[in-house]
Amino acid sequence: MKERTGSKKTTLRRWELALLLGVAAAALWGVRLDGEQAALADKVVRLHVLANSDTQEDQALKLAVRDAVLAAADGVVPPGAELEEAEQALTQALPAIADAGARVVGEQGYSYPVTASLEHDVWFPTKEYTDFAFPAGEYTALRVTIGEGGGRNWWCVVFPPLCLGSVTENTAETALEGGLEDREVSLITGEDEGYVVKFKAMELLEEFQGWLEG
Repeated sequence: MKERTGSKKTTLRRWELALLLGVAAAALWGVRLDGEQAALADKVVRLHVLANSDTQEDQALKLAVRDAVLAAADGVVPPGAELEEAEQALTQALPAIADAGARVVGEQGYSYPVTASLEHDVWFPTKEYTDFAFPAGEYTALRVTIGEGGGRNWWCVVFPPLCLGSVTENTAETALEGGLEDREVSLITGEDEGYVVKFKAMELLEEFQGWLEG
């Protein structure tokens, strides 16, 4: 009986050690990815278009406004600009961007107001696009709100111009021209295998940590 009890205790200790090692590894990996996301956030401006509601009509309107906003924002930031210069250029263009969206809303027979603002510390979930992805976290964002802004959102990146018409076909080239470093381009374009899975896993880990903290 004592031998069985001892064997069980040994097995438990091994599982406990494996669990602790797994938690420690996840924590270290999380700290690293958090640092990479924070460094990335210091160099980009995201784009956030909020629909009035989730009705089919309002969601279709959101996409039409998105197209107008992308066209209005295209070329606003001069080539070779750094983040501060990009923010200044976008701030000056906010009225024109809002007007472009409002024009589309009016043309389609709606009376929703459209606002445009540049905001800091806006939380974004992990987002995957055609040939790049961004990890969840807080970013500076150009936010365009249609009406109540209560519908599903559309996210992308306005600086570097990864979602604008002026973007080259080479995402990595555009990102590098926009001031990102090789390791940051590798992070978002998937040269690191499994990058989207890592982003989403980290997002789930952060949500779990938030749940534990109440």
